[in-house]
Amino acid sequence: MSKRVVITEETIRDGRYQVIALFEDNRLIEVSCADVKESSLLGNIYIGKVKRILEKIGAVFVEIMPNQMTYLPFSEADHVIWTKQQRAGKLTEGDEIVVQVVKEAVKTKEPNVSANLSLKGNALVLTTGNRKLGVSKKLESKKRTHLKEMFAQKTGNEFGLVVRTNAGNYSDEQIFEEYEAILKQYQNIRDYCRHRTCYSCLSRGDSHVVSRVRDYLSMGLEKIVTDDRAVYEELNVAFSKEAPIAFYEDSMLSLTALYGLRTKLGEALGERVRLKSGAYLVIQPTEALTVIDVNSGKCIKGNAEDFYLKINLEAAEEIARQLRLRNISGICVVDFINMDTGEAGRTLAKALRHWLAKDTVPAVFVDYTKLGLAEITRKKVRKPLWEQVGKRVF
Repeated sequence: MSKRVVITEETIRDGRYQVIALFEDNRLIEVSCADVKESSLLGNIYIGKVKRILEKIGAVFVEIMPNQMTYLPFSEADHVIWTKQQRAGKLTEGDEIVVQVVKEAVKTKEPNVSANLSLKGNALVLTTGNRKLGVSKKLESKKRTHLKEMFAQKTGNEFGLVVRTNAGNYSDEQIFEEYEAILKQYQNIRDYCRHRTCYSCLSRGDSHVVSRVRDYLSMGLEKIVTDDRAVYEELNVAFSKEAPIAFYEDSMLSLTALYGLRTKLGEALGERVRLKSGAYLVIQPTEALTVIDVNSGKCIKGNAEDFYLKINLEAAEEIARQLRLRNISGICVVDFINMDTGEAGRTLAKALRHWLAKDTVPAVFVDYTKLGLAEITRKKVRKPLWEQVGKRVF
């Protein structure tokens, strides 16, 4: 299965967006849009001020810049680095602490931050939360054992390490060089934060394009294509050893037109998704959750029970794709076509789990509700596609 990433700029109504699209066998699987006039907070590390501590909900509100509040769960405050502390060992209103933005603001919710820092490289991730060594299970056995031995004595006191799947593309020297660079970055943050003022940004996260491409590296990309010279140069600096990076230049046919991006984006922002069988999905985001309805349309062939199962199985695959494509997260409720047998329901549940497992973001089929609705949850990291561009349709 060939995978490639296409990066370009596209005008969506009155806004200009950087579009990063992942294709598998020429089928659009994931897409993200970033307003070229705005910068993301995701991954940034700040000295924030503790404004409110809410014991009942197990969370802290931390201000990371004037009038920018963030949400810090107690579970993400295991290893706090204080720059100003009023009571030893316990968070207090007025404390100043180091936090990292781990989730963007979604709808009316503030960005989420963590006091457990995570510094990412192409082969390694240094984390102050989980202080153990983890090695990707996707690496071959000999490589995993070797890397475990290589870093066995490097973790435990202040930080842990995650060796990514992409480490298989590097030599030991390159991996250790990256380790030393990430370690130095962490030590600089730890040692110099106490000399910085509140609201200082200690480290900025990767750019939108570097962050997204890094997430795709372990997939074995066939090619990364862009028509933006600045992006091309940025990617060559960051990923020249990981995947072929091509600069597209054709005055007769734009990169957007070549991949049909504008049409595909329009479909991804629309409410209705047509299936090959003639059935269709209706996808409607609400404030609390996303509702998906599976509709057979006017097409019924042969035995109704068998036909409905066939449509539902087709819909299950497409729903898993749409969750990734639209970056739908949180709770998702699916109203599949009613089937009479429990065996059909179990077959559908198995198919849903299979397709959801292919997602790069954790997505889980929970169960059927008492009304027969399928409940799915998907981890929230970035804004859904329609919110990224500020509207649901072109």
